Amino acid sequence: MILPRFLALDLDPAAGSASLSAEEAHHLMHVLRLRFGDEISVFDGSGREYRARIERISRDGAQLHLLEEISAAPEPAVRLTLAQAVLKGDRMDDVVRDATMMGAIAIEPVVSERTVVRASSLRDGRAADRWRRIAIASAKQCRRAVLPSIGEGTELAEWILQDDAERRLILVEPSAGIDTRPVSGVAADPPASASLLVGPEGGWSPAEIASAVQAGFAPITLGRRTLRADAVAIVAIAVLQHVWRDL
Repeated sequence: MILPRFLALDLDPAAGSASLSAEEAHHLMHVLRLRFGDEISVFDGSGREYRARIERISRDGAQLHLLEEISAAPEPAVRLTLAQAVLKGDRMDDVVRDATMMGAIAIEPVVSERTVVRASSLRDGRAADRWRRIAIASAKQCRRAVLPSIGEGTELAEWILQDDAERRLILVEPSAGIDTRPVSGVAADPPASASLLVGPEGGWSPAEIASAVQAGFAPITLGRRTLRADAVAIVAIAVLQHVWRDL
């Protein structure tokens, strides 16, 4: 039987208990119509998952009794960070959803020269909060027990200097005028960690590409087809996982 899944950040196996937030309890009661005694699955966002029984529900949250540990879906061996130039409208929501589903360990929204969204509009944290809720919903749906960390949003130049992944890749359009290799031609030996830098609808500027390459990012391409901006990341991640046999 497939149990409905909920996020329980304070899951406590030693005490055999866990609690749900008010938001999760509202979904449990008013959307799924679950009640006292029903069984659910809870995960803590760090890889642990348990079958649990509902002990108490209120508008403030829910108390659970842990019954047994559940084997969580395995995480990719390569700890992949997706640095995505912020897309306009709800396209960034789609990227967060799909990258969570594909196993990204971190999603870093970056602001570049050609992004419509400016860094100042991200400072109040509302966009990051929305992206975190989307990541939670995606993890629930795909049965992942680990939540990716979601950045608040930072300037591209600043993020490039902070990144310390073992292997760093930047997706570049074939028309950019620099030597690139196809993403399928990336070295097959899987690194412990990697970063994938994906541009906005208008692509990277020549100066941004030069800065990334100078910082150690290898330019790669998905080929000559023009993909939707919100589809690029999931296609690239899928190809990289295939190349690294990290499926």
